[in-house]
Amino acid sequence: MENNEVKAENVAEETPVQNEAGADELAQLRADRDNIKADREELRELLLRRQAEFDNFRKRTERERSDYLQYASMEAVKELLPVLDDFERALKSECPSPEYARGVEMIYSRMADSLKKLGLEPIEAEGQPFDPHLHQAIERVPTEDAPDNTVLGEFQRGYNFKGKLLRPSMVRVAVKP
Repeated sequence: MENNEVKAENVAEETPVQNEAGADELAQLRADRDNIKADREELRELLLRRQAEFDNFRKRTERERSDYLQYASMEAVKELLPVLDDFERALKSECPSPEYARGVEMIYSRMADSLKKLGLEPIEAEGQPFDPHLHQAIERVPTEDAPDNTVLGEFQRGYNFKGKLLRPSMVRVAVKP
C-alpha cells in the first residue's frame, strides 16, 4: 500500500504544478491569439487604406487622361486663331472682285465651322458689360452715350475652347467722364 500512497502523493503534488503550467500556457496562447487578431486587424485596415488610395489614384489618372484628351487640340486651335483673325480682317476690307471676296468668305466660314466642331466658341463682347475674366481693356473711352463699363468695340475677338478661356477679347470700354 505504501507504493500506492506514494503515487497518490506524487499525483497530488504534480497536479497543481501541471495546472499552473497549463494556465500559463493557456494565458500565453490567449495572448498570442490576441496579438494575431490585432495584427490581422492592422493588416486589414492597411489593406483597405491601400485599396482606397489605389482607387483614388486610378480615378485621378483617368480624369487627367480625359482632360488631356479633351484639351489636347487646344494648343493647335490657339495657333490657328491668328489665321482666323486675318480672314476676319480680309472680310472687312474692300475688295474689287466680288468672286475673290466670296472665296475668302467661303474659306473663312469653312475654317470657322471646323474650329467650332472642335470646341471653339467666340466670346460676344460688343454691348456687353465689361468682364475682366473675358475681356482685356485696351482703351477706355469717356462717353455719355453708353452705360459705364460697357464694351463699345472689339479690337480682337476672344474665344473659349470647350468652356475654358482660350483668348480674352481686346476691347474698348466706356467710362463716365
